[in-house]
Amino acid sequence: MATTHTPDPVFTSPSIPDRMPAIGARGGRPVSDADALSDITLPVPTPTGRDLLVEVQGVSVNPVDVKVRAGAPRTGTPPILGYDATGVVVAVGEESTRFAVGDRVFYAGQIDRSGTNARFHLVNENIVGHAPRSLSVAEAAALPLTVITAWESLFDRLALTGESEGVLLVIGAAGGVGSLIIQLAKALTRLEVIAVASRPETAEWVRQMGADHVVGRDFAGEVSTLAPAGVDYVFTSFTPGNVRAIADAIRPRGQVVSIDETGGSIDALKAKSVTWHWELMFTRPVTDPSDHYQHDLLESVAKLVDAGTLRTTLTTHLTPLDATTMRQAHEIVEASRTIGKVVVTDWPEARRP
Repeated sequence: MATTHTPDPVFTSPSIPDRMPAIGARGGRPVSDADALSDITLPVPTPTGRDLLVEVQGVSVNPVDVKVRAGAPRTGTPPILGYDATGVVVAVGEESTRFAVGDRVFYAGQIDRSGTNARFHLVNENIVGHAPRSLSVAEAAALPLTVITAWESLFDRLALTGESEGVLLVIGAAGGVGSLIIQLAKALTRLEVIAVASRPETAEWVRQMGADHVVGRDFAGEVSTLAPAGVDYVFTSFTPGNVRAIADAIRPRGQVVSIDETGGSIDALKAKSVTWHWELMFTRPVTDPSDHYQHDLLESVAKLVDAGTLRTTLTTHLTPLDATTMRQAHEIVEASRTIGKVVVTDWPEARRP
């Protein structure tokens, strides 16, 4: 069911300042350390080419943020993290054609550019979509990275279509990506979905997302009862320790798509001639900046959301958007027990009316 939240009013600054608040990251220290994520001030960048300058109103925190923070330099200029964002376009590059100043947008950024944990952010318009009209800033910020990952996993890597049938096993089903995998599979294919969820609250969540069946962490036996011939497809965001169970659960010549590292060998899958796919949603923007697939994808997602076909996965909304709150958000995600998504909104000095 679509959210009924009243959309936030569009907000643009009357002028673009010379400098902006941002949150810098330093590695090699626990997230509780005040230097792990700290408030800094930077010059506001200028858009050129196909870049947009977006005034960021909300961001979400993903496992990739935690991973990149841990590996950030201990000294020197701290990098700016952040990928998911919702905001308003305040300036455009000379080659930009897709957006105008004042447009409300959402996107997932790039791994090789400065991140969205800054009040103003440069982003290639080819990976940006118009934000769903029916969602608030926080609700929209929960979606981009995870919905792009889920969409590419299902429709690029596994090449599923609206006519695809069979059984999909989702490992990590209550997380941000798993929640969208379930929704997209049920809305846009004919697949039966089995979700792995080990706690009562995660089991309830994945049922809300549309899962047909829910199984526990030791899922191989339960899956063999539900799908005696084996599942046709597996999505996994928790691969280490699960390769043997995946090999037991999948049918011969089945397909797996993974968004994390395996933690070891996948040789157990060889006997069934299983196809293994990797999915990294940053591949397209990093390797081909002219590719507008993710722009088109996010435009489609916005329409699906506004039609009530997809729902936000926001579960935790924190404010204000500063280093103290961001450390809290990282701590929640770092615990690896998150249901849905954690979002942080509202720069302290830039409150929306």
